Order: sequence, then structure tokens, then C-alpha cells
Amino acid sequence: MSTLHRYALPVEETHWKVGGEVEASFTWDYDARSEDLLNLYSKGKRQQWDAATRIDWELPVNPEDPMEMDETVLPLYGTPMWGKLSDKQKVEIRYHNQVHMLSQFLHGEQGALVCSARIVQDVPTIESKFYAATQVMDEARHVEAFRKLLTDKYRMVYPISPPLKALLEKTLADSRWDFTYLGMQVLIEGLALVAFQSIRDYSKNKLCQQVNAYVMQDEARHVAFGRMALRDYYPTLTQAERNEREEFVIEGAVYLKDRMRSREMWEKLGYDPEEIMREIEGSEGHIRYVMRLFSRIVPTVRDIGLWSPRVQKAFADMGVMKYATTDAEAMLEKDSQVAEEFDRLMKQGWKATA
Repeated sequence: MSTLHRYALPVEETHWKVGGEVEASFTWDYDARSEDLLNLYSKGKRQQWDAATRIDWELPVNPEDPMEMDETVLPLYGTPMWGKLSDKQKVEIRYHNQVHMLSQFLHGEQGALVCSARIVQDVPTIESKFYAATQVMDEARHVEAFRKLLTDKYRMVYPISPPLKALLEKTLADSRWDFTYLGMQVLIEGLALVAFQSIRDYSKNKLCQQVNAYVMQDEARHVAFGRMALRDYYPTLTQAERNEREEFVIEGAVYLKDRMRSREMWEKLGYDPEEIMREIEGSEGHIRYVMRLFSRIVPTVRDIGLWSPRVQKAFADMGVMKYATTDAEAMLEKDSQVAEEFDRLMKQGWKATA
């Protein structure tokens, strides 16, 4: 069955086009200025992999609960409404929550594919073009992996959520090259890393763990790419230019936070989204989860220099300022190490975790 016929909600447009003028930037200066970016490019070449062979697609899944995540991670868990639901309703919510999450991963990865191709086109330095070229292949592989996971192991797919679509549109509609980095490498992929990590670390299904661990290994490099490129560029901007970028970060953070509400999913399940939102907003588990999702974004925004009192206040109002002192590089390095550990375990037939 085609993807079109698997959508849980009606899809009016299957081909979405974002307008905007983009310049193609050529450079005849082939002398690289950043050894850090060249080293990242070399790492990106070494860590290329094949989704068809590195992932063991024969690993079994429970058709009613492929991820096998503890119910405590569900947004309604611990609320008064959760205690009133039947076992059947809880199973249905758990399943749709997984489908909705993976669907946004899939659509977001296609957004990253388009953004990384654009970076190759319009970024001004040769070393950035080199690395972005490796990311194009990474993102194509991620789309392939999440498409296969959804279509082979799940019964349906959700369309792109309105907040994610809006942020992608704002990212791609701006002609300035650094906005592509800022929207995709810093905001969208920064948040995605934490969402991937929750599945990698807390799913009890080996296939779901594998897919997310290997995607995270690539995404860690992508976020590092954004940090390296922007922290050298933003100090050269005027205050007015930095103000524009800071406004984009604040607005983008609001879009990403709203993405967690999954209104369209609750409507599909027959619940009143407003009632669900009231329940969720008071849930300690959900509040902690949303805060944790910004644990990769906050230190990166600080590192690239968009750290005015206005940005700090916005993060403080969201309750995520505690992540400002997080060592982003250490987290990214750990992501790569965890993926290598999954390779070792797979070669041993997962005996170490049996």
C-alpha cells in the first residue's frame, strides 16, 4: 500500500513548495579557513553507513506496541484523565503517540534533506560545502530508515504537524544562508536529538533502539556543524542583524514547544484537544519532558553568541535556563560512542543485553 493511503488524517497536498529567493554561492578560494570543519568533514566521510545493512530489520516488534516504552513517558500519564481511561484507550493512545512521533521524525528528516542541499548551494566557504555534502547523504539515509520503520512496522503515518511545517517554512523562505543553519541545525535537529535519545535509551525494542542510535550519531555531527559555522559568523554581524536572529530563535522555540501538543492526533482519537491540553499542562512528567527537549538547543544558542538578555529571558520563561551550562560537545561525543556500542552488541547477537 502506498504511503498516501496510510495517512491517519486526510492529506490535501502531497507536494509542498516553499517560495523564496535563494542565491547559489560559488567560491574560487579553495583554501579552507577552518580546520575544525575539515576534521568534521573527514569524520562525516568515515561514518557513512547503509541503512539497509547496518540496521537489523529482521528484529521482531510487538505489532501493538513496537517501541515497548514504559507508559510513564506518555503525555497524559499521571493526570486525572489517565486514571479514567480504559485499558483499550490507553493502548490506542500509546500506539498513536508512537506513530505521530515517528511521523514527525520522517517529515523533519526530509526537511533536513532539503535544508542541507540548500546549504551546499548557498554557504560561502568551501569547507562548509564539503561537510554539507556529507549531510545530504545522511539525511537521505534517515528518511529511508524512518520510512521503512513506519511502513514496515506500523499501520499508519501522520501528516506533518502544523508547528513543524511553519518552522520549516520560515527556515526555507529566508534567503540568508545562516537562517537555514539556525532553523535546522540548531533548533529542529537540536530538539530531535533529545526525542531520538528518549527512544534509544528507554525503548525495550532493539530495532527501535538501533534506528534512533544510528541516526543520532549523524545528527550529533550536524548540530556540531551548525555550532562551528555560526559561532564564527555571528560576531561579525551588527546588533540589528543579531536581533533578527534572536527573534527567530525565540519564535522557533515556541513553534517547537507547540509541536509537542499533537493536537491533530488527539482530534483523530476523538478527544477534545483543549481538554487534553489542560490536563497535559499540569502534568509534571510532561513539563519535565518538554524542558528536557531543549537541553541541546539552549547550550548551542549560547555557544553561537545569540545570548542577549531577551533570549535568556525567553528560555527562563520556558523553564530551560538550567541547560545553559551543559557541555554540548560532551553530549555529542557520547552519542557517537553509544552508536558504536550498538554495533558491537549486534555483532554479538545482542547476548550482552539478553
